[in-house]
Amino acid sequence: MQPVRKRRGITLNRTTQNSPAKEKVAQKKGLGLGFHSDLWFYLTLQNWILDFGRPIAMIILPLEWFPLNKPSAGDYFHMAYNVLTPFLMLKLIERSPRALPRSAVYLCIITFVMGASIHLVGDSINHRLILSGYQLHLSVRENPIIKDLKPASLIDSFELLYYYDEHLGHLMWYIPFFIILFIYFTGCFTAAKEQRKIPVSGWLLLGPSAIYYWYLVTEGQITELFLLTFLAMVAMVIHQRLKGLSPDSNGLFLLWSFGLALLLVVLWVVYLWKDQVLRNKYPGLIYVPEPWAFYTLHMKESH
Repeated sequence: MQPVRKRRGITLNRTTQNSPAKEKVAQKKGLGLGFHSDLWFYLTLQNWILDFGRPIAMIILPLEWFPLNKPSAGDYFHMAYNVLTPFLMLKLIERSPRALPRSAVYLCIITFVMGASIHLVGDSINHRLILSGYQLHLSVRENPIIKDLKPASLIDSFELLYYYDEHLGHLMWYIPFFIILFIYFTGCFTAAKEQRKIPVSGWLLLGPSAIYYWYLVTEGQITELFLLTFLAMVAMVIHQRLKGLSPDSNGLFLLWSFGLALLLVVLWVVYLWKDQVLRNKYPGLIYVPEPWAFYTLHMKESH
């Protein structure tokens, strides 16, 4: 019995000694430690250029460069976004100091790419309709260029296109997107005080990151999903506090970005609260108008 006990003791000692060694290796590689300023910068930059800047590029660039029967500049932006975003999110998961459920992450990434690709097709056709006079602040059947189509069954096809673009595509795109961010957030807790401070680079990225999330929530019409994710993050913070853990710099950056984005959404709703045309467009319990609907209603004619 004694030799067996000795072997077990040696094994336990080796395991105990290996854990700090593994942590030192992780520290040398920079995995999970410190603020991921490079990844947050790349994510923010590509979100602004490839997603937020996508419809702007289609408006600014000459139509002659991109015929209506060919992909537009915005379509190429969307294709790049569909490749770069899941890649950067996988790199973000790799940086987590804790082991995260990889199978769930991979399923979310696959669904994300599929949903974003569905949206690519629907959004591409939708923006070509805008160039032909389609008005985003009106429903499909109320639009002047569609309501008189013959045969009338064509209107059903455009409503199906709208469903793929604004509903199914958004859900398959944004639900896995926020699940991945939440999964990453669950690994962003630490007991070390020195890891709980956001560096200067993080504060500089906070504003652009929050504005992008505001755009994502309002244009994507995902207020409920965003609120649910934010509340889940707050609940996770409370739960981890009971264990003596607090969000590290990356967790704080994500939490502050969501909180500031929520404030911007509230200000946006207050600003457009009395707009009757947009209220008719968004009659639901939660009234959050889309920025591009506001553009086609109030700004397009002045340009």
